[in-house]
Amino acid sequence: MHPQTLRLYERRGLVSPKRQGKNRLYSEADIERLIYIQKLTQELGINLAGVERIIRLQNDLDQLKAQKEAEIAEIKQRIGELEQLKKGREHEIRSIKAKLKDHLGE
Repeated sequence: MHPQTLRLYERRGLVSPKRQGKNRLYSEADIERLIYIQKLTQELGINLAGVERIIRLQNDLDQLKAQKEAEIAEIKQRIGELEQLKKGREHEIRSIKAKLKDHLGE
């Protein structure tokens, strides 16, 4: 990929390489993103504005997915708490029944 293309993508916020002096250091995620951008532009003919929109939407979806996964984790925790509460109430009912049986059986 041409250096000017990389700089353009960086200016447009499509990749954010780290810097060491004058050199740019691209992470695995940056490289994957560059390959993805190249596929969108060259193979599918999508312009950079379209690429930006696609990436923005994907980021939004990733955030929404993470939020929903966190909500599911909270729900699972709450279900566990309610299961414990249910077990406690069932134990109380058994105790009450046993006391009634003892009381009536006497």
